[in-house]
Amino acid sequence: MSGKHKQLEDILRPVVEGLGYELWGIEYRSRGYQSLLRVFIDDVENGVGVDDCEKVSRQVSGVMDVEDPIKTEYTLEVSSPGMDCPLFRLEQYQAFVGHNVQIRLRMAFDGRRKFQGLIKAVEGDEVVVIVDDHEYLLPFDSIEKANIVPVFE
Repeated sequence: MSGKHKQLEDILRPVVEGLGYELWGIEYRSRGYQSLLRVFIDDVENGVGVDDCEKVSRQVSGVMDVEDPIKTEYTLEVSSPGMDCPLFRLEQYQAFVGHNVQIRLRMAFDGRRKFQGLIKAVEGDEVVVIVDDHEYLLPFDSIEKANIVPVFE
């Protein structure tokens, strides 16, 4: 986790949890003059609706104005993780063992950066993924982005 992500998480976690939600994760993308801050919230018991996102957005916006951790203009989005939920922490991978996942690495591993397969396990700080009958142990720190692949039945 980068220093900026850690700083944002430290600022936003108490705000989100204080409103009764779980901070699922944060995506921050600096794009020159216009950046994007996407905050994912969850409520396991009740789910997350538009009103929940709006409530959290108002509070986060106020705290961000006071703390001012992003010096350039940015767009704030608050969302539920959704069916193709992104994974940010090792315990989230552990919770989704047995599900299909798309993973993009920061740098190539075994000649590739993209993997799509079944999460078999989490071993220490590595995610075990089965892709085309081959088992890969992907170091958590090398994962740039990961999303669950939704199943429609």
